Amino acid sequence: MTRPDPTAPPPTGQRLTLFDLPLDVVTLEQTLDRLGAWMFASPRTPHTVVTLNPELIVQSRTQPEFLRAVREADLVTADGVGIVWAVRQLDGREVPRAPGYDIVKGLMERHGADLRVFFLGAKPGVAEQAAQNAVRDYGIQVAGVHHGYFDQAEDQRVAELIGASGAHLVLTGMGAGRQEIFNQYWRQVLNAPVLIGCGGVIDVFAGTADLAPAWTRKLGVEFIWRVGLDRKRWNRAPRLAQFVRLVQAEKRRMR
Repeated sequence: MTRPDPTAPPPTGQRLTLFDLPLDVVTLEQTLDRLGAWMFASPRTPHTVVTLNPELIVQSRTQPEFLRAVREADLVTADGVGIVWAVRQLDGREVPRAPGYDIVKGLMERHGADLRVFFLGAKPGVAEQAAQNAVRDYGIQVAGVHHGYFDQAEDQRVAELIGASGAHLVLTGMGAGRQEIFNQYWRQVLNAPVLIGCGGVIDVFAGTADLAPAWTRKLGVEFIWRVGLDRKRWNRAPRLAQFVRLVQAEKRRMR
């Protein structure tokens, strides 16, 4: 009998577990296919999407509600190269990446004017600019916009606003943890086929944040570029270091 190659990629469509969190083995193209099918299916069924990176794993270990939201997500993709590295270290296999920005851009490119998008997040005015730019560049329909600076007492009002918008896709950019919990808790009220926690993607579409250069994304080292050059992101470095320590400790435990 031929023994399986431990260095071979796991079969696409498989769901792995990384630090008690799920991770779906899907390429970007497969992700776009799946989300496209969900967005235009009848009847409308809400699905939550998490793009997993090292910071989310670190946060989830001290935030039970966040941990539950990720575990209950319908699709969890490998966003950062840190996730790919961790799976390689702990499982000896390669997993493909499907980063949040690439998912959102790919859906807009594919579906254009058929796609109704709600932009939720960022500072007041930023979501509006992101929506205008997306209409200009991809011809999408804007289902609605709302900034991300509201407290939990307003969650239901915002969720109901989105639920009445008829959006196919909701981009929730309110920071790691907050956005995933919001999408999961209010998914039935939001009533959109795809709800994706997208971090700073809205800022990138608005032009208020820069997308990492193509070469850094191709090599999978855009996090170094972001953390190194953006003073506002320097507080993320300790979490990245903590993630490395987690992986190393788990690797020692497995020996």
